[in-house]
Amino acid sequence: MMNYLMHLCTREEIAERAGQGCAVVVPLAATEQHGPHLPVYTDSLICEHIIHRAGEQAALEVPILITPVLPIGCSQHHLSFGGTISFSSTTYLRVLKDIGESLVLDGFSKIIFVNAHGGNDPIMTQTVNDLAVAHPIWTASASYWSVAGEALRAINAGEVGMVPGHAGGFETSAILAIRPELVRADRIGDEHISREWINSGPPGAFIGRHGELTGYDGYTDSAHTATAERGRLYLDTIIASLSNWLVHTVQAMNKGEQSR
Repeated sequence: MMNYLMHLCTREEIAERAGQGCAVVVPLAATEQHGPHLPVYTDSLICEHIIHRAGEQAALEVPILITPVLPIGCSQHHLSFGGTISFSSTTYLRVLKDIGESLVLDGFSKIIFVNAHGGNDPIMTQTVNDLAVAHPIWTASASYWSVAGEALRAINAGEVGMVPGHAGGFETSAILAIRPELVRADRIGDEHISREWINSGPPGAFIGRHGELTGYDGYTDSAHTATAERGRLYLDTIIASLSNWLVHTVQAMNKGEQSR
């Protein structure tokens, strides 16, 4: 199997793959505060873990390349807590558009964004719409929790708190599975003030409050029930769902090409 990581390929190899109709996947993440117990690179660590494994599986069935993870996102709502690097929403839209435009010039006609940070989601969706309007290409986008939502509910991932939440039981379990030495267990409390209005509406709806878009003190729920075992189960579930989605998305694009 040819290498599925774009950044390990040469320019000639990339041009050849693009010319053969290979899809390119752009993983989006963030560098932002994750409470007192998780590293600011949490979203990027999770993103890299799931996209590399899902991409490897998907590449067995469809031609696909994965770009490097974009580790800076739109995290304006975290800046007041410190430990955050962010693009403004207008800058991030421009950044994603420039990435897409670069890939179009590289010869790719199938561009897929996969997201691992909530603040990126609406801007990502707007970007792929704009790119498909401006160029004769296929585009797609999704956040991992949307793709894996049904599967995560089936394994009762909500047992540890909000899914995916922010720096709560779910993300802490994931980091315990990936990089346990980075979790400051001594800083995890048994309780955390909850905000019931977060994610209280139907899917796709938004409700927010100034200073608490991700909950009290910048995170959604306590991580005291997090375990590495649970994290491995959640991550494996996400990887399987994401791999299937990538395969089905590329196959749908290919089928659409044949029907034109």
